[in-house]
Amino acid sequence: CLSTMPIAEPDVEVPAGDVKKGAKLFKAKCAQCHTIEKGGNAKQGPPLWGIMGRQSGTYDGFAYSEANKNSGIIWSDKHMFEYLVNPKKYIPGTKMVFAGIKKDKERADLITFMAAQG
Repeated sequence: CLSTMPIAEPDVEVPAGDVKKGAKLFKAKCAQCHTIEKGGNAKQGPPLWGIMGRQSGTYDGFAYSEANKNSGIIWSDKHMFEYLVNPKKYIPGTKMVFAGIKKDKERADLITFMAAQG
């Protein structure tokens, strides 16, 4: 039976990040599958403009996994910080094929960049 319990926001301290470094990381690690500019299209993954504060699995017109739609996550820096370590572990059943980013500082930079995009 798949759990439909919302994933609670983790109690973590997200370090301060660097927007410029985050932009480089996004280009290197995310841009192959995601857009982040306003009005950007879905690619292999959903557009990420305005992701912070949005409920997971709700971008109109993108075919999310049931796991993503049912996770109950409202994206925040804390959720994203933990999710990006290992997406498949954080949302078991996600379609996102990405190994994750192990370095705290890189995740913080990336999140700072993403949050600055709207």
